This record gives sequence, C-alpha cells and structure tokens, in this order.
Amino acid sequence: MELKTARLTLLIDPDKKAAFERLCALQDRTASQVVRQLIRDYLVEHGVDDTTQQEAAPAGRAPRAGASRRRRAP
Repeated sequence: MELKTARLTLLIDPDKKAAFERLCALQDRTASQVVRQLIRDYLVEHGVDDTTQQEAAPAGRAPRAGASRRRRAP
C-alpha cells in the first residue's frame, strides 16, 4: 500500500459518475479504490515502474535524449 497520497481531479459525465459509483457500491468498493487499481494496472500494462517516477516511451519509440528537461526561454 502507498504511504503517501496525492489528489487527482478529473471531469466526467454525471451519468457515468453515478453509474460508476453504483457499481462500486455493489462491489463493496469505493470509487477511489477502483481508480487506484485501474491506474496500477495501466502502469503495469505499459511497463512503467512507478517507484522510479520515469515516463514510459510510446510503444515502438525510444525516449528522446533530454526529453524530460525543460527548455529555457531565449
């Protein structure tokens, strides 16, 4: 289990949100529990090790050199 938490805010259609919350309740799980599991599964599916905080390259592409650095204004 994670030791620290961060908030993720997203916009969703109200009808989808209500249906999602009903389904979660039927499964005796909170929406947060389900979303956290979806995120963990997505990271694993794309080969991202969340403990290193590195971004995965898109499929079939290698990371660009210096891609994580910000460019300085001239």
